[in-house]
Amino acid sequence: MVPADQPHLRLSDDERQDALDALSEHVRTGRLDIGEFGDRSSRVTGARTRGDLIPLFSDLPDPRPKFLSAYRPPAAEPVRRPSQPPSQRLASLAVPAAAVVAIVLFFTVAKGFWLVFLIPVAVALLAGSLFGGRGR
Repeated sequence: MVPADQPHLRLSDDERQDALDALSEHVRTGRLDIGEFGDRSSRVTGARTRGDLIPLFSDLPDPRPKFLSAYRPPAAEPVRRPSQPPSQRLASLAVPAAAVVAIVLFFTVAKGFWLVFLIPVAVALLAGSLFGGRGR
């Protein structure tokens, strides 16, 4: 068997059937719906090379066609988010904390005084005005 790292090789009828069988299994297990199966199976029957099938299985686990079972696309580099200054991190934690405080106050001290739920709103507005400016 020729390795999958040779995407330029032409497909045989058996390899196409193997790919269709794998797609059928993914429909049976609920990973693909009937519409996706129809689209992908039509692309399998029209595929000429092994490389044409790689994108059809890139988001699916096993079963895969036998010639693709050893192939795994290169791992994507992790997305790095820009770091936030500590003041913005603190501000992003302040609103949920204020919501918890408001709930506790509502059921204990304030006993049904619904205006305590304005506390998280006030904290959100204050944190947004102090730390939320873009481009700072």
